[in-house]
Amino acid sequence: MLSRNIPEFLRHAPTPGVRGFAILAGIEASLRGILISVWPLVIYRALGENAAHVSLLYFITGIASLSWGLMVPWISRFVPRRWVYTLGAGFYIAGSLLAIRGGPVLTPVGMTMNSLATVTVFICTNAYIMDYIARHELGKNETLKLLYSAISWAVGPMLGVFLWKYWAPLPFLLAMGFALLLLATFWALRLGNGKLITRARAPAPNPLAYLGRFFRQPRLIAGWLFAVLRSSGWWVYVVYLPIFCIEAGLGDRVASVAFSSSNALLLLAPFMLRWMQRRGLRRAVQISFAACAACFLVAGLGQFWPPAAVIALLAGSVFLVMLDTFGGLPFLMSVRPAERTEMSAVYSSFRDVSGILTPGVAWLVLLVAPISGVFLACAAGLATMTAVAGLMHPRTGEKRGPRTDQPA
Repeated sequence: MLSRNIPEFLRHAPTPGVRGFAILAGIEASLRGILISVWPLVIYRALGENAAHVSLLYFITGIASLSWGLMVPWISRFVPRRWVYTLGAGFYIAGSLLAIRGGPVLTPVGMTMNSLATVTVFICTNAYIMDYIARHELGKNETLKLLYSAISWAVGPMLGVFLWKYWAPLPFLLAMGFALLLLATFWALRLGNGKLITRARAPAPNPLAYLGRFFRQPRLIAGWLFAVLRSSGWWVYVVYLPIFCIEAGLGDRVASVAFSSSNALLLLAPFMLRWMQRRGLRRAVQISFAACAACFLVAGLGQFWPPAAVIALLAGSVFLVMLDTFGGLPFLMSVRPAERTEMSAVYSSFRDVSGILTPGVAWLVLLVAPISGVFLACAAGLATMTAVAGLMHPRTGEKRGPRTDQPA
């Protein structure tokens, strides 16, 4: 009799849906958007305004994030996923506290912890999504996540710098507030530890053993490469466009306006998803990579007329946003149910790999060419992904039978 008086939502946790994950994404975007433009300024000041030291720190942070991301599945074998997610949110708080304390040691450690937080939350969130969201709903899920994040990414970078100039600890205090809100929302959604799926064979004995399974699945490799090159495109756009504008005499405000405009394009994500659905996933990915490569190619000729490079890269960002909308679907749709946590860790490595690869390639290019050569190198990489996308199965992304948790 007593159980009949207990509300249904307390006796049985509701199944997490698309909107719940979109809310989580929106809160995390607020957190990261506030700090994305503040961290470089804080680090630059903490390291004595030495650009070489800043570059070295970002390189080390990228390696640390990549290593940690590959360890998360192994940790998840001993620690429930809900607590791993909580640990990630805790890293956000700890990183902000260290940044507020400041100094040449604590500030870099704080930025590294912030990076580890992003990786941890990303891995856990993707594993939850593959647990609870049907394969044919993944496109809707990715689109709604971007839509809920659009305003935060458009306003956050400018707001963060404004708050930092007003009072240095303020953006970090605000980020801590968003981290606490993220954690509270996560527990309110009652995601638990995800769905339990048993396997016929024993789990991998070490945290790197699942990489072999990844390399034996071409569809996963292709999906991961899409994410790496897409992220590299954003790296070039965010980091090297401002440098180009300064060297070309256009000033630094041009690049900031372009960046804010590009982030605002996330509001068009639902229309971009519909555009993809009318053409099919394979063709949409091909067109997006090809068009983006063409824009970066034009930008590579910007040394003759710098405004053309800015316009071309702004146009290219439209296709980068399109790839953000549906470019991750080939990977997510190809993951086997029993490997969700492990392959989510592999997928999350695209951020760190692109963060290591892009500056490295750019450094080599700048030894022999002006900064516009970086745009040409990026165009070559994007064009290569156009060819890889052509190898995808024509029916990838189409809705199939009732067993919606099977690979594409």
